[in-house]
Amino acid sequence: MREGGQGEAYARLAGVGPYGVRPGHALITMVEPHPGQERAYNRWYEDDHFIAGAMAMPWMFAGRRWVATRELQLLRYPADSAVARPVTSGCYLSTYWLTEGRYAEHLKWSVGINQRLNADGRVHHDRTHVFTAFHEHVDTVYRDGETGPRDFHALDYPYAGLVMEVIDTEGPERRADLLEWLRGEHLKERLSNSPAAMVLAFTPHPLPDDRMSYVKQVEGVGNRVTLLWFLEQDPRTCWREHFTGLDSVVAQRGLGSVELVAPFIPTVPGTDRYVDELR
Repeated sequence: MREGGQGEAYARLAGVGPYGVRPGHALITMVEPHPGQERAYNRWYEDDHFIAGAMAMPWMFAGRRWVATRELQLLRYPADSAVARPVTSGCYLSTYWLTEGRYAEHLKWSVGINQRLNADGRVHHDRTHVFTAFHEHVDTVYRDGETGPRDFHALDYPYAGLVMEVIDTEGPERRADLLEWLRGEHLKERLSNSPAAMVLAFTPHPLPDDRMSYVKQVEGVGNRVTLLWFLEQDPRTCWREHFTGLDSVVAQRGLGSVELVAPFIPTVPGTDRYVDELR
């Protein structure tokens, strides 16, 4: 490449702006492949999209895929979820960390590369985005204080499970109250002596107007909180004791309504493990 071309632009970009390791933002996307497309979708995502449509992008430094078998789907609640209709929809979940302060630059690249992938026939359309949003990282609460993996390790450490919890409030002011209670009281109490090593709290960003047409605009901007609980054991072994009743706890405080509590286990990259257990 000639001097002063795109290669030089990359060098200049690397020399300015934030470049820390904190996960300042996240992409959280829960998707339902259409019936009969489960294996094809999984192979497309594993073999192409996870890399070309995510990990190869600037400022996205960690990613992991999760799956909910039918057994795990049936543990979800509430039945009348505002997030997943029916509540069992969305059997694959992908989570990605973005460098703090780099969301705007990353989003520009993300829109551009997905437009290119779509034009080149490298998008699997036989799927439904149940819950897809870029998020602002608000806080992380740890069970063991300074001991153990940090939040920037969470998608690389071999956690055995993940629980996604989505809470809606009446607006930004009530969301601030909810976050204060979560940080100061609820999450610490729930983490104590639990199989969850940490919880990350997020609030959603709106998607840009030039997003891909198959991705719907984000709901809950201004009033939603998304929690990711990282578990050291399979959620099926601890579900009843540690993860039932979260909706009642929030409702009793009058701070909002829990619209989804959903357990997942990690996929095994490069395989079709669990594909036959989704229905």
